[in-house]
Amino acid sequence: MAFTFSAEQEAAYHRDGYVTVSGMFDAEEVSLLNRAMEEDPSIRDHMLIRPDQEGFGTKIALWNRAGDSVYGLAARVPRMVDTAELLVGEPVYHYQSKLTAKEPREGGAWEWHQDYGYWYHNGCLRPDMISCMVALDRTTPENGCLKVVQGSHRFGRIDHVPLTEKQNEADPARMAEIVKRHEVVDVVLEPGDAFFFHCNTLHRSDRNASDKRRWTLIICYNAVTNDAYVTDDDRSFVPLDKVTDDAILKAGLRFSDGDQEHFASKPYVPNLRRVS
Repeated sequence: MAFTFSAEQEAAYHRDGYVTVSGMFDAEEVSLLNRAMEEDPSIRDHMLIRPDQEGFGTKIALWNRAGDSVYGLAARVPRMVDTAELLVGEPVYHYQSKLTAKEPREGGAWEWHQDYGYWYHNGCLRPDMISCMVALDRTTPENGCLKVVQGSHRFGRIDHVPLTEKQNEADPARMAEIVKRHEVVDVVLEPGDAFFFHCNTLHRSDRNASDKRRWTLIICYNAVTNDAYVTDDDRSFVPLDKVTDDAILKAGLRFSDGDQEHFASKPYVPNLRRVS
């Protein structure tokens, strides 16, 4: 598919800490990604529950390698990799991907955090990292869309504190002041839209209080020169082989072979009590 990323979009990312790319994946590609998330046995067998403070839970599946599955190819197409490299400023590798599945009336909340609030503890020395949320469903405030603090990537890494066994949150006292002074933006997306955001951009989401599900695929990249020095969590550098932009449609509904993706058996949550 034809793809362009404008100088205005690049400037918006560096100014705000995020940018939306409408229609990054077309309807046929979104259909294949949705079917893979719903039908792939590897996704189903590695689904975890991330609970919130009220007992609601978001289903997640995490994997650390971009293989030849539909979702592995999505992380390797030039429109994704080239955009990530442009915004990070140097060559990148695939750091992790995950499905976040908020079911109707059940999907839980995520409290304010930075991705680098986690990844710092995974051995990445610099915040030269980026995430891209690909909407598989329409995301709205009603079904628990992402919320971001505009310009918060310029704050640097904020201390995080334990919230639950499976969630940490940005310092609540600091967050109270931040949201008084800076705009909080709802990230409303249509299926196939991509939302790139800096690893220090503060973000959260409410629980899904609607009768519409909210499934998203989040693909994360790290600068090659920022390779994680912690190796026991399986996210250190592996070369990223780009494919052609039509690779997803050529492959069709291709599932994981059960080996390439390196699925995680538990969420990566730094033990901040031990760290402190």
